[in-house]
Amino acid sequence: MLVESSKGRAPSRFVIALLIGLIVVIWAINFITAKIGLRSFPPLTMASFRVCAAGLVMIPFYLGVRRLRLAAFASQEGAGASAGGRGPRRGFTWRDAWTFLYLGFFGVSVNQFFFTLALHYTSVSHSAIIVGMGPIYVLILAVMLRLERATWHKAVGMVISFAGIAVLASEHGISAHSPSLLGDAIAMTGSVGFATYVVLGKRVAGEYDALTMTAYNHFAGALILLPLGIRQAWLLGAGNWRAVPWEAWAAILYMGVFGSAVAYLLYYWLLRYLEASQLSAFTYLLPVLATILGILTLGEKGSWMQLLGGGLALGGVYWTESGRASKQAG
Repeated sequence: MLVESSKGRAPSRFVIALLIGLIVVIWAINFITAKIGLRSFPPLTMASFRVCAAGLVMIPFYLGVRRLRLAAFASQEGAGASAGGRGPRRGFTWRDAWTFLYLGFFGVSVNQFFFTLALHYTSVSHSAIIVGMGPIYVLILAVMLRLERATWHKAVGMVISFAGIAVLASEHGISAHSPSLLGDAIAMTGSVGFATYVVLGKRVAGEYDALTMTAYNHFAGALILLPLGIRQAWLLGAGNWRAVPWEAWAAILYMGVFGSAVAYLLYYWLLRYLEASQLSAFTYLLPVLATILGILTLGEKGSWMQLLGGGLALGGVYWTESGRASKQAG
């Protein structure tokens, strides 16, 4: 197998904006499809099936994109030196396997599994707002890994954001037995997993083309959760398999094809040209669109507490990111 890096020429701002918008729409619909699937599948079954399906879908997706030679995503020309100063590398090494394994664990196993599981216990709006705090999680990890420095401006933004999460958690009363609180905590775990994937993935973004990284991360993530998926399939039983409506299977298929394969491929490709914090900032739009879709398609009801909590959480993200932008401009 050939593993090569490829930076290539940066796309135009219009193309970047268009692709980010497409990712936002795909992931907003992802919340709705997960809720639809959870009507028919137990949460552990739905979550593990989603991850395993994503890994399975990536096999024909990977082969198809390579055969079509879509150079933007699977370029093997003009690789040059990677971000770390290394040139293209031939062959599959143990270092590559380890890279795919830990990125697959955080970006696929943890993120996708807990994202799906959380929606069994909490609403689309709660989950979307927590996911929308992605830039805050990225910042915290970047500071912990000494990739960025902590400042008072950033600290204030984080406090505001987490105050918003506290308001959301108190909407139905704070209790250790509150399903919403449990779901919010699970959603945050998944979102932190994706933030870890973004920060660690940025370090190796110049070493692999987007298709190779996306495919092998999903293969690794699916293998990690395959034993659980097999167990849940066995517990579901043949009789219950036939009783599952087509909408539930369509939900898993959508999450595997679009929510995972297509969206991750575009995300990782964009990660080569943008800073991790810049790319994660698109989540400003995700909670808004996902909440609107949840109200229109699932009949979810909004509240003033959600509006206040969401406003604080996303306001804190904006405050933090505006401080970064002004510092970079200066």
